[in-house]
Amino acid sequence: MPMNLLVAEHIEKRYAAHLALDDVNIAVKKGTIFGLLGPNGAGKTSLIRIINQITGPDKGKLFFNGEKLQNSHVKKIGYLPEERGLYKKMKVGEQALYLVQLKGMSKKEAIPILKYWFEKFDIHTWWNKKVEELSKGMQQKIQFIITVLHKPELLIFDEPFSGFDPINTNLIKSEILKLKDNGTTIIFSTHNMESVEELCDEIALINKSRVILDGNMAEIRDRFRTFEFEIVSEESTEMLKGVSFDKMQIISSVQKSNQSVTRVKTEPGTTANELLAALLPHIRIRSFNEIIPRMNDIFISLVEADSNKLN
Repeated sequence: MPMNLLVAEHIEKRYAAHLALDDVNIAVKKGTIFGLLGPNGAGKTSLIRIINQITGPDKGKLFFNGEKLQNSHVKKIGYLPEERGLYKKMKVGEQALYLVQLKGMSKKEAIPILKYWFEKFDIHTWWNKKVEELSKGMQQKIQFIITVLHKPELLIFDEPFSGFDPINTNLIKSEILKLKDNGTTIIFSTHNMESVEELCDEIALINKSRVILDGNMAEIRDRFRTFEFEIVSEESTEMLKGVSFDKMQIISSVQKSNQSVTRVKTEPGTTANELLAALLPHIRIRSFNEIIPRMNDIFISLVEADSNKLN
């Protein structure tokens, strides 16, 4: 089982009368992608700023690789903020060299690695262009390279796909997965739940300063199963109504040309095998699948329920 690279224990942060983080606990395992989720204003950015030591917690402790978080750990962390921080008037290559040297790399070792990434992303012609000449997506590529170049142990990406078209989004997703495969630990903050499902191993959902859900992605989705199934069969919808199976309730059924699409709900604990065994003597099934809740639905339902409880 992977050890934890980053642990936050009982973190509290106040800004005047506003409680931004309230007894927040997270543990990020080495070599995994950890989704830090929540609506705007939930406290995610406050926690990220504390991990990066931009600010400090009012209460609680953070540990990096088993040690109490300290200034020396900053160079082992790469941070891509949602609000980009490139200097508009500087040339791209000059700025990239300047920023990676702040992370402890020498100019001599940085140049060949930068050129490798510029070739990899097909942006080698941008080296002498000013940042202000580039589109938002182009600037995002530059900042991504600067963030990962010094091979930090922990990468923090805050909305990393902002400004990208679908092709470049897939390019960055691919690079993030390669970084994980090479042992990098990643904290990934986004509102795009589809990307969370694609990339994350574990998540923590923060709402109104508190963690309201955390754990393994697969286990969380299994926990919120509704035991609903969609069945596409050759028979009419009336045939399904004649199936005798007391653990099944038909929710909807639609006839589409020469097939029917039926959604059924079973009692909790009913297996797919049990349902199939009841159906097969009566109908010819074309497709059969369980409707697993999407992270987007889980996110919305939990945040709404928690917000209503607090109001």
